[in-house]
Amino acid sequence: MTTSLWRQHILPFTLLLGLLAAATLAGDYLLHRLNLVWVGRYLGIPGTILIIGSLVYSLRKRRVITAGNPKTLLTLHEIGTWLGSLMVLIHAGIHFNAILPWLATLAMGVNVISGMVGKMLLKRSRQHVQGQREHFQLRGVSRGEVEQAVFWDAVTLDAMTQWRKVHIPIFIVFAVLSLGHIISIFLFWGWI
Repeated sequence: MTTSLWRQHILPFTLLLGLLAAATLAGDYLLHRLNLVWVGRYLGIPGTILIIGSLVYSLRKRRVITAGNPKTLLTLHEIGTWLGSLMVLIHAGIHFNAILPWLATLAMGVNVISGMVGKMLLKRSRQHVQGQREHFQLRGVSRGEVEQAVFWDAVTLDAMTQWRKVHIPIFIVFAVLSLGHIISIFLFWGWI
């Protein structure tokens, strides 16, 4: 019996995203419960540093730099952006003080989701659809019947291949909004 693309690939993605949301809510709750809300105010700084540091992978992938093992850098990129995003989300908390930080947080959320789509779903989904095709072909199913059998999985895969068209532009929007937020904080706190 074949396994579902949803159960094998999309569900783990959804669970990891849910874990990020749950960890964010738990972290914000604990900071409020322990009367450490001020810690959350500063979590944006290490979170942003982790996200910026994770960009080394992108520089290596585009051959701007040549140092580093791409697989190791990809792993560090994934962990750094996930932890950095968690810190930034806890930093944002449930406070609605200004629109600019929330726009940056929203852009970061979309960027995290699109990055996770690229990592977790796209490669595995391609393998899954190809494996399904091979499975049916080994059973002697005709080409037309094979394509009919994997139709919905193939449609899902085609939709997911568009992730790069979202990931990079949304990162740019996130970076600009975040920079605006950081500059405004420096101005309001009198740091510049």
